[in-house]
Order: sequence, then C-alpha cells, then structure tokens
Amino acid sequence: MSIITLLSDYGNKGSKVSKAKALLLSEISTINIVDVSHEISPFNIVEAAYITKRSYVNYPRGTIHIIDVDAQYNPEKSLIISYYDNHYFITADNGFISLLSDHLKPEKNIEITFIKHENSSSIRTFVKAAAHLIRGGNINLLGNEVVKLKTFTNLNVKTQSDDTIIGHVVYVDNYGNVVSNINKDLFDKFINDRSYEINARNVKFNKVYDSFNHAINYSIKKEYREEDGKKIALFNSSGNLTLCIYKSNPKVSGGAGSLFGLSYGDSISIKFISS
Repeated sequence: MSIITLLSDYGNKGSKVSKAKALLLSEISTINIVDVSHEISPFNIVEAAYITKRSYVNYPRGTIHIIDVDAQYNPEKSLIISYYDNHYFITADNGFISLLSDHLKPEKNIEITFIKHENSSSIRTFVKAAAHLIRGGNINLLGNEVVKLKTFTNLNVKTQSDDTIIGHVVYVDNYGNVVSNINKDLFDKFINDRSYEINARNVKFNKVYDSFNHAINYSIKKEYREEDGKKIALFNSSGNLTLCIYKSNPKVSGGAGSLFGLSYGDSISIKFISS
C-alpha cells in the first residue's frame, strides 16, 4: 500500500486536516495516510524541517511526504516536488528543502505547473501531484525542472576561530526541552580534549551527556541523588544539542524553554577552553 505522510501548521482544532485527508482519499482510496504532526508553529519551516528529518528516514523508500507549512502559492513562491534520499517531498520553494541536510542534495526538483489552484489552498495542488505519483506517473510530467531552490540561512550555525560555535534554538518539544541546530559531529570536531562552556542566556553548562540515563548517578541512593529538576545538556537521538530539565512538566512547573527563558531563534554558544 502506498504511503503519504502529512505535516502542517493547521493545528487540530479546525477542519483543515480532515479536508486534506478527504481530498487524498477522493483521489485514491487505497492509500495509507500518516499524520506526522499538525502542530508545527505557524509558518515555521525550520521546525517543520527538524521534525521531517527525524521522521522521514523511518518510512519505506518511495514514500510521499506532503509538507504544508508556509506553502501558500504566490508569484514569488512556487510549489515543488523534490526527489530526495529516495523519498518524494511535496512542498513550496521556501527554503524548506535546504534545511533537510548540509550534505545531501535532491536528485531532482520539479516546479509543479500541470495544475495550480492559485486562488485556493496549496493542498489541492499537492494532492493532485501525490496522486499522479501513486498512479505511477513520471515526476517529469508534473512540471518544469528547477536547477536551484531557495535556501534558508537565517539561523545557520556559525563558528569563530577554532574555539566558539554559535547556534540557535530550532524547536521546543512537548516536555519543554530546547533543541538547537548545533550537532554532535561539529562539536566533536572542535573539542580536541578541551573543556568547554555552553551559554544560553543566563544558563551555563560544562558537560554534555549522551542520554538522560548517563546524567543520573544511579550508584547513589535515590533519596540522595540529584534527579528531578536537574539541568542537563545532551545530544538527542538526532545528534542535536538539547538543553533539558530532568522530568519537568511544562504545564505544572515549567520546562527548560520557559525556565531558561529560551524560545525559537535564540542563540546558544559553546566556548572551548584551552588548558
């Protein structure tokens, strides 16, 4: 069975998610539709790319991913389909594709011109394009090939000399954990057995853990060890530097984002200290 994933900033309060699924099922009733998330912050393609990177690799090759975030068609923003890493991504040429990887590039990008609903939501065009692919249609028949897509560089990670990395908050998850775009590979290239200090507003860390379990000293009896409420910096399963408060409940006591005063776009820096 063919798989189509949906990721959007629709929210779950209204009828837009249902409408998108109805349009897809009206075209092809045998597809398997998977909701990745509809709670992306409005128009936030950085957050959308972060969620997409963590999810798409778990689906079979040839899966079609519809990303309707900041994707309304206009004369300055075309609708595209990219064949990238053996998956199809249907979205807008708004910089989203450039955020998926620093080293992988799409094998083909097509501007969707065979049908455009210029006066309605882009999802109708996305659905038509997805249905064409599921029926075995050639990607080239969807429109014209695009040599170069737009890139998003507003929150790029920067380095200063060989001792400083400056990144940004790209996502705050349901637990209030603050995810940055500083990755472990870059960190490992810089460290060279040096100590370091992570700065995020007024919060500082001098150790990064590989997981929550490594951050808790289980050799100490539970009643004596530092646990709930402990400030922790770690690399998450995607290799992103993440700032956390152990077992925090954002709805009760606040999460790392609110308690550290951090939100999307804020700077996080790592200063490496030579002995």
